[in-house]
Amino acid sequence: MICALGAAVCFGTASVLQAVAARAAEPGTGSGVDPALLLRAVRQWRYLAGLGLDAVGFVLQIIALRHIPLYAVGAALAASLAVTAVVAARLLKVRLSRTEWGAVAVVCAGLLMLGLASGAEGTRTGSLALKLGLLAVAALILLVGVVAGRLPDGPRALVLGLASGTGFGVVEVAVRLIDSVWDLGDPALYAVLLGGGAAFLLLTSALSRGSVTAATAGLVLGETIGPAVIGVVWLGDRTREGLTWLAVLGFAVAIAGALALARFGEPPEPAPGVASPG
Repeated sequence: MICALGAAVCFGTASVLQAVAARAAEPGTGSGVDPALLLRAVRQWRYLAGLGLDAVGFVLQIIALRHIPLYAVGAALAASLAVTAVVAARLLKVRLSRTEWGAVAVVCAGLLMLGLASGAEGTRTGSLALKLGLLAVAALILLVGVVAGRLPDGPRALVLGLASGTGFGVVEVAVRLIDSVWDLGDPALYAVLLGGGAAFLLLTSALSRGSVTAATAGLVLGETIGPAVIGVVWLGDRTREGLTWLAVLGFAVAIAGALALARFGEPPEPAPGVASPG
């Protein structure tokens, strides 16, 4: 759980840096799948710093996924939005109200409940069908991105964020299913690569235009609910005896608090005549 929370700190800080960099980059084609936009964003030092934090967070996430249930990891990662709120308050001079600080406390309370209720991760191994299904979902995410790029900015950001979150959710589940990184015939390995790559592409596009709030809310929903269901139904994740109700409550509370804080992925608009940060 400590590793999962460490990953949340890394991802939450990275999201602020990447949102600023994506907005400052030269606009792309408007497509939801725009590798050129990602390349332009990568030229910004803030985006590179965010990628570095993402890399550290990913390592911590892998450790967490190997030791605790998927639903606990997912809720902890959703709490990255609480980290985003605090970092935004520091770096972007965003002022948090008492209600918003209360939402941060709600996230922490939900994670505490989850920590108390979480049992050991399931011992079931994923079937070949599940691995192939994850790979198919990762490919479908790219198609959704192409279609979403044609939508108006409001629904575009939400759909791209949801698709991106689903991609990160594919990575969460696939990491659990990989037996060896040297097994090049394992579909789960390619699901990690394709799902992660598609997620980064779509998230960068979502952050570049439209509401970052909507994109981040979709991201949280996509990366938490699906993996939690798969972990319980297919992989045997369980809670401590008699504490299922506490785990369900903690999961719901943590996600609700995180969604309430989604708007803090939004960088402030530059004042007229002031150049965007690069």
